[in-house]
Amino acid sequence: MFKKKKVLILAPHTDDGELGCGGTVAKLIEDGNEVFYIAFSICEESVPDGYPKDILAEECKLATKQLGIPKTNLILHKFPVRKLNFHRQEILEILVQLRKKIRPDIIFMPSSVSLHQDHITIYHEGVRAFKHYTCFGYELPWDTTGFPTGTFFTLGKKHIQKKWNAIKKYETQNFRSYCDKEFLFGLARVRGAQIAQRYAEAFESIRTVY
Repeated sequence: MFKKKKVLILAPHTDDGELGCGGTVAKLIEDGNEVFYIAFSICEESVPDGYPKDILAEECKLATKQLGIPKTNLILHKFPVRKLNFHRQEILEILVQLRKKIRPDIIFMPSSVSLHQDHITIYHEGVRAFKHYTCFGYELPWDTTGFPTGTFFTLGKKHIQKKWNAIKKYETQNFRSYCDKEFLFGLARVRGAQIAQRYAEAFESIRTVY
């Protein structure tokens, strides 16, 4: 496991980072690394009826707190959901400024095999901005085809529990099939079994720089 690094999570939408690498984030923070999280859309257009339009921003603050991310390291933008591709240059410029300000060692982002237009936009702009850095693509099984499991982070049950505690904070999203405790623990068991461990998260190896 990497020690005392600066880690940056790129999330197209609130909850993507938690779902894709929440267990790994919990362990990285436990090991003394500093984690930053940026979400580009709080999905105001997709909020269920009866909730304030900014509810996902509030849920994201609660969720990332569960993982141990300080509120000062959380950055939320309000780009329109499903339309990030129309804002590629602006997003790239934000990432370049973050690169200069944070100088991260490791970046987690959506994978190259994502089917969602927002996810693949953040992947492309993330690679452009951080092509000289270690980058991993996180797994969202409902949104990918042929996910390449090139890197595994071994986790304990407590790390997956923290991931689930974070996801539970998204009360407006609990109707989604992947916001489910059995699914999250089951996927972690599958990835763990692939490396003869109890639990793990798998990632696409986009680039590794030593």
